[in-house]
Amino acid sequence: MIKEIYAISALLVSTLFMMIGTGVGVMLIPLRASAEGWTSTEIAWIGTSYAVAFTIGGLVTPILVKRVGHIRSFAAIQSLLGMSLLLHTLIVDPIAWCFIRALGGMTLVGGYMIVESWLNERSNNASRGRIFSAYMIVSMTGVAVGQYLVPFGSITTAQLFIVGSVAFSISMLPISLSTAQAPQPLTSVIVDPVALFKRSPAAMTGSFLAGVIFSNWSYFGPIYGKAMNFSITGIATMLTLTMIGGMLFQFPFGRLSDRIDRRYVMALVGGAGTVISATMVLSAPMLSAPGNSLYIFLGMFSLGSVMFPMYALNVAHANDFAKPEEFVQVSGGLLIVYGIGSMAGPQFGGRLIDAVGPDGFFVAMGLAYAVYGLYALWRSFRKDAIAPAMRPDFKIVPMSPTQTPETAVIYAPLQEAK
Repeated sequence: MIKEIYAISALLVSTLFMMIGTGVGVMLIPLRASAEGWTSTEIAWIGTSYAVAFTIGGLVTPILVKRVGHIRSFAAIQSLLGMSLLLHTLIVDPIAWCFIRALGGMTLVGGYMIVESWLNERSNNASRGRIFSAYMIVSMTGVAVGQYLVPFGSITTAQLFIVGSVAFSISMLPISLSTAQAPQPLTSVIVDPVALFKRSPAAMTGSFLAGVIFSNWSYFGPIYGKAMNFSITGIATMLTLTMIGGMLFQFPFGRLSDRIDRRYVMALVGGAGTVISATMVLSAPMLSAPGNSLYIFLGMFSLGSVMFPMYALNVAHANDFAKPEEFVQVSGGLLIVYGIGSMAGPQFGGRLIDAVGPDGFFVAMGLAYAVYGLYALWRSFRKDAIAPAMRPDFKIVPMSPTQTPETAVIYAPLQEAK
């Protein structure tokens, strides 16, 4: 295990600093936008622009890498990422930030894809699971570290944007100086949405709703924390606890789905998310009172416990009906659907927050969870489940900013191994 991790240490270090820069931006940008007095709808358009560009970037990055190679592409991408953060301080305007954030989204997905393709090349079927797990741990650690850097600066100055830009600059050094052989060209995913929906309507619809939920959380979670009068450190803690809840509960939900109809587990996740969201809305007067931050932390931890397993459940359910050679196409197609949901999520949440206030954040989450759970339950009566012995085991997949077509390439061999 130690030798396997050491062999990819340069890639993991690059990933760590790239995710630190990402964590700074994920928390800083909505908070700065809110501090500028922009409406939730304006902030939603910034999030939607990012999601659109992120999804498109996953399709065009293979073309760039094929033209100039992995190392040059990665160096250019990190340079553009650093530049995109700095541009936020030069042009403070919501429309301009839509285009700037789009630049960040399109380039960030390229960075992830290059690292993931390299990790896939350096692993085999025996080690891929351990390497992928290390990658997910490093990724989530980097995001958490980036979020906790934000309290050390002021969100209204250029200081924190510079810190994030420096992290992106550092991330290019390990890969640029690596003597390891570059991997094979990136995989271009061909998507057949009609065939994908016919194969597994619950997985496709669930992936869309997972994108809605996660993007709403990532853009308006910090703003909800600010509305609850949390300090910047408190907001970082709230977001980190959400991720920790997801890390702890992915495996239990996954193992349960290996034993019963996965759609029942999807319905359980949706129902639990609806109850948690409704509880947070109904408890709003108590939660807004001073000294009740512990209850909000507990609520966000609980929300993460059912939010992060969603995407992995969708992929596992779709692959139950797929042949091993179709895993990449199916998983990659679900990623595209997830990306489309990420475009809609900020629009949905932003308008509800503008209409009803901070509680609109949990109203949006609750409605999406309810549709997710009810649709999965309804589908369980429409089509018989595959017998547990006949389907691949559940594998943990990150529901995070690292969702790219290359994640599907890594995930497919894991699903094949049973």
